[in-house]
Amino acid sequence: MSFETLPPAIQAALSERGYSEPTPVQAATSAPDAAGRDLLVSAQTGSGKTVAFGIALAPDIIAADSRAPRMLVIAPTRELAMQVSRELGWLYAGAGLRIATCVGGMDASKERRALRADPAVVVGTPGRLRDHLERGALDLAGLVGVVLDEADEMLDMGFREDLEEILDATPKSRRTLLFSATMPRAIERLAERYQSNALRLSLGGQDRGHGDIAYQAITVAPSEIENAVVNLLRFHEAESAICFCATRESVRRLHSTLQNRGFAVVALSGEHSQSERNQALQAMRDRRARVCVATDVAARGIDLPTLSLVIHVEIPRDAETLQHRSGRTGRAGKKGIAAMVVPYNRRKRVDSMLRRAKIDAEWRDAPTPAAIRKKDRARLLEKLTAPVEHEKDDRAIAAELMEKMAPQDIAAALVRAHRAKMPSPEEMLANTPEARDKDKADRHRPGFEDVVWFKIGVGRRHNAEPRWLLPLICRRGHITRNEIGAIRIGQNESWFQVPRNVASQFAETVARTASPDDDQDAIPIEQSDEGPRMEARANRKQGPGKAHAKPFRKGHGSGPRGQGGKPHRGAGKPGGFKKKGGKRKPD
Repeated sequence: MSFETLPPAIQAALSERGYSEPTPVQAATSAPDAAGRDLLVSAQTGSGKTVAFGIALAPDIIAADSRAPRMLVIAPTRELAMQVSRELGWLYAGAGLRIATCVGGMDASKERRALRADPAVVVGTPGRLRDHLERGALDLAGLVGVVLDEADEMLDMGFREDLEEILDATPKSRRTLLFSATMPRAIERLAERYQSNALRLSLGGQDRGHGDIAYQAITVAPSEIENAVVNLLRFHEAESAICFCATRESVRRLHSTLQNRGFAVVALSGEHSQSERNQALQAMRDRRARVCVATDVAARGIDLPTLSLVIHVEIPRDAETLQHRSGRTGRAGKKGIAAMVVPYNRRKRVDSMLRRAKIDAEWRDAPTPAAIRKKDRARLLEKLTAPVEHEKDDRAIAAELMEKMAPQDIAAALVRAHRAKMPSPEEMLANTPEARDKDKADRHRPGFEDVVWFKIGVGRRHNAEPRWLLPLICRRGHITRNEIGAIRIGQNESWFQVPRNVASQFAETVARTASPDDDQDAIPIEQSDEGPRMEARANRKQGPGKAHAKPFRKGHGSGPRGQGGKPHRGAGKPGGFKKKGGKRKPD
C-alpha cells in the first residue's frame, strides 16, 4: 500500500511531513480488505497509530456532507488527546477540516463554543465528552467514524460507563476503530458489543515486550532503590528518561532526591494542575529537564520523541502495566531501555510477571561508580574530540590560555568543568548473600542498638495488632511511640522492644498501672529474657503450621464475618477479657 490512493490534500500533508511510505500499522488499516470495516487493532505505542486511523477514516469524513462532527476520537488522558489533536491538525489542515479538543482541566465554556463552530473532528477524554453529550453540546448524529485510542488503558482507568454512554449515542452505521496495546477479555467484550464483523489486526506482538526495547531487571537491597535509580540515570545518561512510581508520595520523595543530587528533573502526578503538567512536559521537550518522575496514570499519553530510558522504580502491578510503562520508549523504530529495580526479596514475583508477558529480561546488578566513571570517560572523550566549528573569540581565548598554561593543565581544567555538571554516582551494596545479611543487621532505628524485650499477655488469639498494642503499651508504661521498637505478635502472647536505658523505669510503671478492675490494665506485661525466640522454638517442635492452628468454634472470633466466624467481645483490639470463677482470664 502507498499513500497514492488517499485524497490529494492528505497526500500533500504527508509529503510535507516527510512520510515516504506507511508504517506497518498504517498500511494494514488502509489496505483494501480494511476499507469500510470496523477494525480491532493491536499495535505498540509509537507505531504511527494516530496517522493510521487518520488516513483510514480520511476518505469517509472528507466525503461526508454534514455540519455535525463526522469523526470522534476518545483517548484516556489529556496529554494523549492533545497529542492526537496536533497530529490530526496537520494531517487534515489541507482538507479544511476543523478539530475541537475536549479534555478535563480545560475551560468547558470555550470547548462548547468550539463545538458550536461545526468541527469535523472531535478529540477528547471520556469524562469531558460525556459531560458535553449530557448537556446537549455534543451532537453525535452525523458521525461516520469513532476511534477508541489505547482502549485497554481507558478500561483500566474506570471509564467503561462513560465509553458505553458515548458509544450508545452514536449512529449504528458508523465505523468503529478500536486500538489497544494489549487485548484482555474486557477489550474483546467491548468489541463484541460495539463492533460488527470487525477485522482484527495484530501488529508488533501484543503478547510480548516491544522488539525495540531492551528489558533489564536490576536486583538491589530494599534500602538501596533510590541509589540504584541514581546510578542507572548516570550510567545511561539518556537524552530523556522517565521514572515510574506507584504513588504521589513516592513521586514527591524521588523528585526531591534527584533534584538534590543535581539532576534536571520534573514531576508528574495527580496532585499537579494542568498548567504544571504542561510546563513539566515542555521542559522535557525543550531539554531543560532530562528526567521525569511520574505515576502510571499521570504518564499515560506522554509522547517524548527523545525518551530512551524507562525506569520502573516501583514494580508494576501486572504485566500489562509493565508493557504500558515500557512502551513510552522504543517508539517508531528507535531503541530504548526499560530497567526494573527489583528488591531481591521480590525477584520471584517479577520473574513470574516477565514470564506471563513473554518478556526476556536481562538480570543484572546496579551500575557501580567504577562502571559509571568508565562510561563517563568514553562519553567525554567522544564529546571533546567531535569535530566542531569554533568561533573566532573562542580561538583567541584558547591562544591566550596556551600562553599561560600547559596544554595538560588546560585539558584537565576542561575535564573538571565537564565533570562538575554530573551528579555523583552512589556506592552500592554488593549483591551477595553475605552483604544482604549485613545490610539487614545494620538497618535499625537510631536509639535501638541496645534493647530489652518485654512480653504482653495477648496474641493473635485475642486479635492483637500493633496499632492496638502501641497506645496500650504507651499508656501503661508512660512512654511514647518513639520509645517502642520492633513488635512481634505470637499466638497467645506478643513481644516488643524498649531501649535499655528506659527499661527499668518502664517495668516499674507497668507494674504500678496494672489494675484488676479494667480489662486492658489487667493484661500482664513483664520483661522477657528470651524475647520471641522462645515461641519460635516451640513452633518448630510442633512442626510446620501446628503452632497457629486452632479449631473453628461457631460464635467465637475464629473467622471473619461472612465466613462463619463472629467476632467476640473485644475483637479488633487486645484484651477481650471476661470474668470466670472470680478471676479474669482471656476468653
